[in-house]
Amino acid sequence: MDAHKPFLEKVMAKGNLKDLHEAKNAAEVVFRTMRDVMTTEAAERVAEELDEADDRREDAGLEEQDVEDLWKDTNPIVRFLSKIRPQLEIKPENFLIRLRQEGNLPGADAETIIKAVFSATKEELSQERVQEIAGFLPGEIQEMWEQA
Repeated sequence: MDAHKPFLEKVMAKGNLKDLHEAKNAAEVVFRTMRDVMTTEAAERVAEELDEADDRREDAGLEEQDVEDLWKDTNPIVRFLSKIRPQLEIKPENFLIRLRQEGNLPGADAETIIKAVFSATKEELSQERVQEIAGFLPGEIQEMWEQA
């Protein structure tokens, strides 16, 4: 988890989370849900940009997070299935429910956490990729992305 620390510290602070473990859980669930609503090609473009951002930090001698590793699903079966299945249509309320259920964050404010992950993620991406992601997000989740 130390490799992801600066990114997760942003998520933790902006999401009002207790520790880096909660921030990691939140980021993984938000990223998984984001990938689910995106096409495989779009999700791969995000992964490529996150990898490039990681490489730029390494080239600059900065020991920071590999956000691309957080973007990729840790479950190899889910990772494989997400490459072959079509994008999913997820209602905004289901986006929130998934974070509450899968993130194991009792009592946490899902909207605040999603905005925290979105904000930290947008710092890693080009404007083109930020706009592309916005086009996939449903309703109020898209509004959260734009506000973050």
